[in-house]
Amino acid sequence: MLQFSLPAFASSKGSEMYDQYQMLRGVSRTFALSIEQLPQPLRDAITIAYLLLRVSDILEDNEVMPAARKAELLRLWDCILDERASVALLVDAVAELDGSDPEVYVAQCAHTVIEQLRGLPEPIQASIVGYVRQTSLGMARWQEQGPLVADEAELDDYMHQVAGIVGYLLTDIFAWYSPVIRERKAELMPLAREYGLALQTVNVVRGLRKDYERGWVFVPRTFYNQVGLTHTTLFEPEHLPAAMRVVEMLAFKAERHLAHGMTYITAFPRHQHRIRLACMWPLLFAVKTLAVSRNNSAVLLTEAKIGRAQVAQIMRDTRLLGWSNAWLKCYYRALALPVNSIAPSASGLASTKSTV
Repeated sequence: MLQFSLPAFASSKGSEMYDQYQMLRGVSRTFALSIEQLPQPLRDAITIAYLLLRVSDILEDNEVMPAARKAELLRLWDCILDERASVALLVDAVAELDGSDPEVYVAQCAHTVIEQLRGLPEPIQASIVGYVRQTSLGMARWQEQGPLVADEAELDDYMHQVAGIVGYLLTDIFAWYSPVIRERKAELMPLAREYGLALQTVNVVRGLRKDYERGWVFVPRTFYNQVGLTHTTLFEPEHLPAAMRVVEMLAFKAERHLAHGMTYITAFPRHQHRIRLACMWPLLFAVKTLAVSRNNSAVLLTEAKIGRAQVAQIMRDTRLLGWSNAWLKCYYRALALPVNSIAPSASGLASTKSTV
């Protein structure tokens, strides 16, 4: 089991960031692993950026609020970030949600995250605010557009709003920190979008069932129509063989984005090993998740995820050898090999889920 200990805070903001790191761990243990090993001041900046994006996420993903209310609050959040509205309006709006949910708690503490944001260097503040606003407005538009995706172009548009833009944000912050990365920024930015789309496409695959149960299907209609299915029959056990062909279409798409994501990582200078690791770990976790999802009907019936032991192994291996681009490319190919899975029966759906 992965153990989480408090980092030795080498932050110029000192103990003021303690609560932010606690919230980060609460909403994503895997991203916390990546972010907390970054050098300062990147650690603080990306923690704050991530938490601001999670405020947008909880407004988008909330299962209680109707879509129109979500869009309204996402636009309010945009105004708050632009200093055209008080953060107290959002905090009041989410006060009655269940604060024991770590993601809800982040939204309820949005005022504290904003306070920490204002302490960052001005160029980083501007970058974070600009990209989080873009993402929030894109999410609002998709809440109004509806829960189905017509084709691959629409899926890419959605994924760009929620993940591709985040790739731009990370690259901006890294370029601010490193002169060498700054020189490569023009090369990195198109790949940054692909990096974000890679992670999000795998999220779509692993979250197929959960998204369907909350009323959303991110599979392009053009994909499942090819095999004679609809957005509802795609998830019916009797149609599993055809549905798994759709999963494979998504997997091929994910592979294309993941390959570009690997090019993004190897374009970073090797001496920036901690930055490379911060990008490498989510991508390699996604590569392995895709491998265990292929030929595995759990992705449609329950969920398929990698285990903590695999996460820990990837971290150990890459800490030691991830500075080498040649080794990393070989390691990527090994992780990407499909894992033979026993399909759960339609009646006794034994979950392959393992919390990461």
